[in-house]
Amino acid sequence: MTALYNSFSGYLRKSFGCKVFKVTVDGGFTCPNRDGTKGFGGCVYCEPSALTPKEYAGEDIRAQLEAGIEKVRKRHRAEKFIAYFQVNTNTYAPPETLDRMYREAFSFPEVAGMAVSTRPDCAGDEILNLLKGLMDEGKRLWLELGLQSSNDATLRAINRGHTAADFEDAVGRAHRLGIDVCGHAIVGLPGEGRDEVINTMRFLGRLKVWGVKFHQLQVIRGTELHRMYERGEVRPLSLDEYSGLVVESLEVLPPEAIIHRLCGDVPSRYLVAPNWGANKFMIMERITALMRERKTFQGARFVPH
Repeated sequence: MTALYNSFSGYLRKSFGCKVFKVTVDGGFTCPNRDGTKGFGGCVYCEPSALTPKEYAGEDIRAQLEAGIEKVRKRHRAEKFIAYFQVNTNTYAPPETLDRMYREAFSFPEVAGMAVSTRPDCAGDEILNLLKGLMDEGKRLWLELGLQSSNDATLRAINRGHTAADFEDAVGRAHRLGIDVCGHAIVGLPGEGRDEVINTMRFLGRLKVWGVKFHQLQVIRGTELHRMYERGEVRPLSLDEYSGLVVESLEVLPPEAIIHRLCGDVPSRYLVAPNWGANKFMIMERITALMRERKTFQGARFVPH
């Protein structure tokens, strides 16, 4: 049977021939949208501590990977691992610091690749050339770039601190060096409806990003979005609304784009709303059931540019 969408797990199995899982790494980075370089307070939805595994918060890179690999190996019987530099802006440091951290992660024989999460305005040529140099040594890596929306008015409203043009520029420069990019998008942002979501997906498709990662809008405790929610300024989508928008999004994306994730995942102790947001397996099942019900698939309505 033809796959409903081009899954990341399927890509990993095909690429490495074994079970591969990500291990989150916290490099101790901050963010230019928090330290005053681009702004203060960060994006309205962001709480970095929600991304850091509590079991090894504060440890160095080696200790984090040792603990994370052991935990994931036991839980998922994984054989290889992707070192995922996830927390805050993981290219926001001097190149020599980044080079040391990335090489330390790659020194583990079980680490088959590396994913580096960052902002499009923190992916300058010097950083991209550093990543290209690692790739030239035979390392597998990709950039995870936060777009969230292609609508600049939305980006301003969520205090994102960059534009859609910044994202397009970073993707273009990465592609010219042969660096794969996974674009992140949030479905259900304040003020956005179906048209804005689909426009964002078509924007990602036009840029020919290698991968796409979906997030539902999640109200995380202590964030500005939490305060907006308490004032009645934000209404998270229902599960059916979110699932329907993801299905439509998949239809307009290129069939070859790798779907890294259908929904976000944060510890329940941080989650204020929506009440369905912490059960990723239920969300995935609802999305795939809806695709079968509609007899649709990724790329069904994709229009090449």
